Amino acid sequence: MFPQPQSGPSRPLIRNLLAIAILAAMPLAHAGDNENDELRARIAALEQRLAALEGRTAPTAATADVDAVDQRLRVVERKQELQAEADATRAASAPVLALADKGLSVKSANGDLEVKVRGLIQGDFRHYGGATSASALDSFLLRRVEPTLEGSWGKLIGFRINAQLAGDSASINDAYVDLKFDPRATVRVGKFKPAVGLERLQSSNATSSIELGLPSELAPGRDIGAQLQGDFSGIGLGYAVGLFNGAPDGRDGLTTNPDGDFELAARVFIEPWRDSVSALSGLGFGLAGSRGDKHGTGNNFLPRYRTPGQVQFFNYRSTVLAAGEHTRLSPQAYYYGGRLGLLAEYIDSKQDVRTATGDTASLNNSAWQVVAGWVLTGEDASYRGVLKPAHAFTLDGSGWGALELVGRYGHLSIDEDAFPLFADAAAVASSARSWGLGLNWYLNSNVKLVANYARTAFDAFGTATPRKDEQLFFTRAQLSF
Repeated sequence: MFPQPQSGPSRPLIRNLLAIAILAAMPLAHAGDNENDELRARIAALEQRLAALEGRTAPTAATADVDAVDQRLRVVERKQELQAEADATRAASAPVLALADKGLSVKSANGDLEVKVRGLIQGDFRHYGGATSASALDSFLLRRVEPTLEGSWGKLIGFRINAQLAGDSASINDAYVDLKFDPRATVRVGKFKPAVGLERLQSSNATSSIELGLPSELAPGRDIGAQLQGDFSGIGLGYAVGLFNGAPDGRDGLTTNPDGDFELAARVFIEPWRDSVSALSGLGFGLAGSRGDKHGTGNNFLPRYRTPGQVQFFNYRSTVLAAGEHTRLSPQAYYYGGRLGLLAEYIDSKQDVRTATGDTASLNNSAWQVVAGWVLTGEDASYRGVLKPAHAFTLDGSGWGALELVGRYGHLSIDEDAFPLFADAAAVASSARSWGLGLNWYLNSNVKLVANYARTAFDAFGTATPRKDEQLFFTRAQLSF
């Protein structure tokens, strides 16, 4: 007797059901890895149940169907792997675009190429009291509108282009290329600030007062030339030495060399404890200077000195020429520790001059200043200003930003030998003494509001009548990024 078949579904029926279930699940192969895994598990479970029912191991039609589905799954999986690899390749080579509080940047995937877009906008209100100059008029003023494009082009090349759009015509402030051979040796070529004046080397958005102090009237502005510079981080030593067309005191140089003479400028600045955690980590001091020849008359060769209110108080007679050597020497220092900031500098400027009638002299003009600041809200002071308030200003009053109180005293003296042949004692002052107070309110890392009060007193040579004291109240709204 043969055993009777057990009750239940017939083999063909089971195969058909299995095939239908498998084929019905096939579209899921396109849904992704999780769906594929689930499909395999379901197929394996069905195979086990079929094998248990039929008691066989040989391939059947149902098994063939399963193999076909599995093959299709493998094809789909391979396509997904190839797509993922292509996506990863594209992502690895795509540039990185970033927008932060310091501007917009685009960087290549390997980091070698980077372009940054930055900007500075300064709007002032100016009120004068006591000044008799026609230029000392109360006014709203768009002081600076400076878009900047800077970055790196490979590991060797850096660049910066900074334009000035405020005023009646556009101009270029900075336009230079850096060849970055080593942090200790970088060559800069183009238009930029020669490394002489300490306060003049500060960024325009970081100065403690709205306008620069009296020593900056003796330092060169921007000039065209080439400079070797570097930093030895281990000992906190920075240096710069460059050759330039030659700029007059307190002004930018021309776009071309006006007399064919050149000027050598150099600076050494050391911060011995920069990398330590001691109280002296913010101390830096150095020596800067320049030497060159100038031959010519007018504003491109000889200085016009201004007050912190930007009012001219000294110039040479129109018949006077620069007629030889021009040298500057500037010892300088700063200290930033916690809330406290101190900056001090002295500049001596010596120029050979000659009158149209042949009289000659070598005149020494000098200036110095001390600037002190205290951050009332507790943030750290720095040469770059308060970098970021601990609690940015918010309209709901949960944050008020950072407040910094600053004070400044400075003095500029004209060589007495300038009078009366080279300068008119009745028209210009022989010295100026200026003091001022200011309050800087950093709403956040981008917005700064400033209020300054300053008073400048003048001395006259001999029996000439001194000009009236200049009093001013300046305010500024600044956006930088």
